[in-house]
Amino acid sequence: MIGELYEDALRDRVPVEIEHADGRRRPLPVRDWLGPRPGDGGLLARCAGPTLDVGSGPGRLTVALARRGVPVLGIDLAPAAVALTVAAGAPALCRDVFGRVPGAGRWRTALLADGNIGIGGDPAALLRRVLALLAPGGLVLAEVEPPGAGSRVEPLRLRSERAVGEWFAWARVSADAVTGLAAGCAASVTEVWEEADRWFVALRR
Repeated sequence: MIGELYEDALRDRVPVEIEHADGRRRPLPVRDWLGPRPGDGGLLARCAGPTLDVGSGPGRLTVALARRGVPVLGIDLAPAAVALTVAAGAPALCRDVFGRVPGAGRWRTALLADGNIGIGGDPAALLRRVLALLAPGGLVLAEVEPPGAGSRVEPLRLRSERAVGEWFAWARVSADAVTGLAAGCAASVTEVWEEADRWFVALRR
């Protein structure tokens, strides 16, 4: 149901919300993912060499890199998201980052944009996996929470007027917690930057 509701939102069939365990709700920010966002520029400029866009969604970053001539591949679990990326002219596959990923060990850059460092609710496990997909010296570019925002894992679910999804774990990592996270994953933080009220970090394997 998580995938179905997400795909419904991508197809603009029905408004979908994110629900927190305490009952708070907020809109699923699909519009942010469908077109360029303020702050994307600095992220894209730092992508050097073959780039893997993890949790690429409808592919705005994958498409932007492809148009710049950067070798890129988007991976996402949602077929509708992958279809949108391919229709826009960029390569994408339905893949789980913890499964078989083409080019493992040869990617120079990996993207975890739009808070995707929270995928699975275990940032350390995700970061270790993404680092393992990189070539030696490769770079992970991740979007994080602002300094002082705190890091946490929480249950979330998607819901619409017609359906409610299952709970899933999602993590949030603040910029000031990334150094410790990286150290536990045999990586180092090489840069932290802010652009258009969004925070990003670069981590090197």
